[in-house]
Amino acid sequence: MSDENGTSAGPAGSTGPRPEPIRFFGTTWVDHDNGYPARRIGAAVGSLVAAVASCLVLRFAYEGLQIADTGAFVNILVVAMFAICSALAFRNTWDSFSKRPDPDRQASLRGLLAIGFVGSLLAYFFRTLTEAPGEKLHREEYEAAVRQHEKRTTRRTGNPSKKRRRT
Repeated sequence: MSDENGTSAGPAGSTGPRPEPIRFFGTTWVDHDNGYPARRIGAAVGSLVAAVASCLVLRFAYEGLQIADTGAFVNILVVAMFAICSALAFRNTWDSFSKRPDPDRQASLRGLLAIGFVGSLLAYFFRTLTEAPGEKLHREEYEAAVRQHEKRTTRRTGNPSKKRRRT
């Protein structure tokens, strides 16, 4: 169990900050162990395959609009909607890897991000080529928590009550 500061009792009763797990990677991002490279490759391939499959589904939907003969305006509107929403979803997902997103803003963008899911998948793919998505943010937060914990638990040398006072 962890307290409000993110510290928890370890196996030997020691306390200290615990790294936050990342989806698909757990805490392997800390030391890049336990199959971390394979997980990165798997996440990259998986997100790319999902993006390609999604594009194929969107292509079938577009062909359905053409068969229904809805008109050029509707076809252009649908293509523009998916392109704009995908670009916004890409940007939003990319930014969430380097800073914590605002929950209220995320809630208000939920529908837009759902429409632009291809952009989110592509952002995940491109980020996975360099690191686990969000690894840099999690590493900065974890290292700051470790430094803060060490600073709080560092003991002073000597007994302050035996300190000589200058007169």
